[in-house]
This record gives sequence, C-alpha cells and structure tokens, in this order.
Amino acid sequence: MTASRLLFALAMSASAAVYAAGAADAVQVVDPYVRAAPPGARATAAFMTLKNDGAATKMVKVESTAAKKVEMHTHIDQGGVMEMRQVPSIELKAKSETALQPGGFHVMMIDPTTSLKQGDKVKLTLRFADGSSKQVDAPVKMPDAAPMSMPMGDHEHMHH
Repeated sequence: MTASRLLFALAMSASAAVYAAGAADAVQVVDPYVRAAPPGARATAAFMTLKNDGAATKMVKVESTAAKKVEMHTHIDQGGVMEMRQVPSIELKAKSETALQPGGFHVMMIDPTTSLKQGDKVKLTLRFADGSSKQVDAPVKMPDAAPMSMPMGDHEHMHH
C-alpha cells in the first residue's frame, strides 16, 4: 500500500470512528437528579439540563431499572389547565441547552422498583436518534420548596 493510500485509509477510519460515536458524545448532562419519593409513591421524575455542543438531534428514550416504566413527558396548557403529556422525543437543537425541569420536559419514572431516598444514585440511559447512548448517574434529592404544577403522586389522573 502506498503512503498516500495508507494516509487516506487512516483518515477514513478516523472519520468513521467519530461518526460512529454519535450524538451522545456531543451532549453534556448538567445537574441531573431524581426527585425523592415517599415509600409507596407511584411515580417520581428525573430532571437535568442537556447541553448539546454538536448538531441537532433528538433524545428518543430514557431507560432505568429504578422504575417499571420510564417515559419522557412535558406539560402543555390545555385551555388554561396544565396537563402532563408523554412525548416521543425531546429535540436538542444544535449548540444549545434544553432544560428538563418541573413544569416542562422531564423524565417520568412510573412504579419505582425500589424506594428512592435522598442520597441514592439512579442510573439512567439516555438514547438518541442516531442510536448512540449516554449513561448518567443521577443523585436522588428532596424536592425544592417551590410548588410543582402537578403532584408526582397523582399520575393516574394524567392524560396521555
């Protein structure tokens, strides 16, 4: 193999490796946490800020063994009433931040498999549209004093 062909082959394999790494490498997870839930609570939520330093992408799924069901949700104004709705994905615009916070986008954790108390760590796997994924360890924290638009324990009354 000539030197120029070898350099070309090396360059192509290096660019393929960067492409294969995917969107997950460009997304930074800032201040992730899971809201502490009282024993027997039917649901809680995870929050974080997703800082996308790369091209536009979508987070299409979140997985965790800490709950039987994990869904991405948002709140919408339905005729003056705030309702929680499941969403199929969360768009992450290029070179921007997307907040997952109370009253907005968040990760709903339904039927926790264990008691989630302050100080525990919850493993979350964020999956992106290109097939890449990112592991996150989110500490469990007590809720802030600020009221939420909908109590976490009232999940059975939500509309999907």
